[in-house]
Amino acid sequence: MSVWRYTSGLNADVVRHWVDRVAAAPTKGPKPSLEPAPHTGRELPFLRELHSQKQSKFTPWKLALPSPTTLVPAVLLLLILVLQLAVFPRLPSHYQLFRSSSPPPPNSCPSVPAYNPFVQELYCRAPQYTPNRLYRQTPHSMALAAAAERIAAEFEYPKEQVQKGVTAFMRQMDEGLQVQGATLSQIPTYVTAVPNGTEKGLYMAVDLGGTNFRVCSIQLHGNSTFSLTQSKVKIPGDLMTAKTSHELFSFLAKQVETFLKTHHGEHYSSHVERRKKSSMLSGESYSDEDVFSLGFTFSFPVQQYGINKGTLIRWTKGFDIPDAVGKDVCALLQKELDALHLPIRVAALVNDTVGTLMARSYTSPGKTGTLLGAIFGTGTNGAYVEKLSRLTKLAKMGPEAGDVETSTGEMIVNTEWGSFDNHLSVLPTTSFDRTLDAASNNPGIQMFEKRISGMFLGEILRRCLLALIHDPSTPLFTDEHSNQNDMHSTTNIHDDSPLYRPHGLDTSFLSIASGDASPGLKVTRQALDIEYGVSAASAEDAEAVRLISSAIGKRAARLSAVAIAAVVLSTGKLTNTTGNADDDTIDIGVDGSLVEFYPNFEDYLREALREVPSIGPAGEQRIRIGIAKDGSGVGAALIALVAERERAGGNASAASPSSGAGGEGGLLQSVLSSLNRNLRIRV
Repeated sequence: MSVWRYTSGLNADVVRHWVDRVAAAPTKGPKPSLEPAPHTGRELPFLRELHSQKQSKFTPWKLALPSPTTLVPAVLLLLILVLQLAVFPRLPSHYQLFRSSSPPPPNSCPSVPAYNPFVQELYCRAPQYTPNRLYRQTPHSMALAAAAERIAAEFEYPKEQVQKGVTAFMRQMDEGLQVQGATLSQIPTYVTAVPNGTEKGLYMAVDLGGTNFRVCSIQLHGNSTFSLTQSKVKIPGDLMTAKTSHELFSFLAKQVETFLKTHHGEHYSSHVERRKKSSMLSGESYSDEDVFSLGFTFSFPVQQYGINKGTLIRWTKGFDIPDAVGKDVCALLQKELDALHLPIRVAALVNDTVGTLMARSYTSPGKTGTLLGAIFGTGTNGAYVEKLSRLTKLAKMGPEAGDVETSTGEMIVNTEWGSFDNHLSVLPTTSFDRTLDAASNNPGIQMFEKRISGMFLGEILRRCLLALIHDPSTPLFTDEHSNQNDMHSTTNIHDDSPLYRPHGLDTSFLSIASGDASPGLKVTRQALDIEYGVSAASAEDAEAVRLISSAIGKRAARLSAVAIAAVVLSTGKLTNTTGNADDDTIDIGVDGSLVEFYPNFEDYLREALREVPSIGPAGEQRIRIGIAKDGSGVGAALIALVAERERAGGNASAASPSSGAGGEGGLLQSVLSSLNRNLRIRV
């Protein structure tokens, strides 16, 4: 009964069969077989499964098709993969499935729709950034890209034009050496010696190089090093176009007075007191021992008649004071210094490029000396060492030529190359160059400078951007809706944006944009927002700005190479070789924000030098370009040192600093020189 109770759910016939066999089995002997009884009815499920498995061992293999529920998704997935691999890559990126949100940076030049090799190279040279590439295939971005490329291509300056520029530059250099009034002034500086790094002394210098005025005192240590103390002030805009020269030069003299009170107060106070007493009692002049020799760096075209005499030819860099033209600028400054009873004598008139050359020679003399000093900053100019035999116009000047030291057979010449090719026979010209020149203070003048210097590059870019802004077919700084802008907003230009004001865009912005490698060009966009009132500029806007900025800067660098190549070839330095690498090095000192901070400026410059057939790669490698820091200050002090020796009647050569300031002028002069030197050291 208990068995039946627990097996009520089983097959009754099978169970009964097994029970009968167990009951009938003998107690001794072999155990009964456990083979199942013949199938008499329904079979247990697990036994049926065992039977089917056993039979399957001998069943031939047959293809089992999947069920429809499995087959349909598999076919769909296969179709999607085929489309993705074979069809979708040919479609725009925003139609693709499984696209990467941030593709890896390219290993080589990005493929962009640049139809011009010049524009293509700009993209290749610019820093790469990964997200939000400009050239997504949308009508908005494509229109902006095409407009930016079209303007950038206008600033192309190919190697054929570089060679023509070098030839014309050399021809105008020769004209300037022979006659007065040539396009390149080629002004004699009366500086006939360059330093060798052993000069010593304490001197003062002032620098009027553009929009800033600097006052400094320089201690030369005699080991190619120096110590400098300085102050700087911005020239007020109204004084740059003052009615009289007195307004500007009295302002400069007051800045010198403030500097002396601050940094040399004891010497200043004692001198002023002595001078006042001397004037009241006997009218005698003050003694030379109490006076600083000052080098006046005046970075404007002057006709020089002596080491501290020169009349202003014309103003540049935004200055326009007609009253000063034709006057001796050293005398104008000395007059205002004397009016304030300051212990200073203007000993030398220095162009900033001459100062750069002198400073480079002092800090890095080398075996061959420095050939050229060049400025690529607010303005541009160059001064180089020329043979006196080629400076034939000195003989034609007669008494106006002044006293010339001929012992070295050389003289530093101030080229004033900013006026190269004023008649535009070889210089590249765009519509933006023409409108800038027409709106300048000196139309038709300084045409070379207006394509290179920091005073004008920002204004060129501003005019390019305005042309795009005012073009209704170009979507620069404009969006139809927020989806066209990765900032999820629409771009706006404030009504009082500096972009709408002449010279409202600083050249430093070109350096920021050209070198921006931040994700999405965020640095450029922040500068546009904070400095220029362009809010929510898109990445496409920023890259368009960067492209045009790079084109303007590249043209400026290649034009700069024209001037350097012409000086190197005109002086014959490449043909004079000794076989020694150090002796054959051509040293060039440069200064200015463009050459120092503008991305790729020197690379572009050297690239153009290699393209000049007379220089080539081998000649370019011989040219060493080095930054001459503070050339206008240290260089002016060095020229003041030379001038002091000439005035005292000693050897004018800067290469002989061991002799006293008075040279061999007798015992009394030696004593006075010693007192003067000791006083300088004390101060």
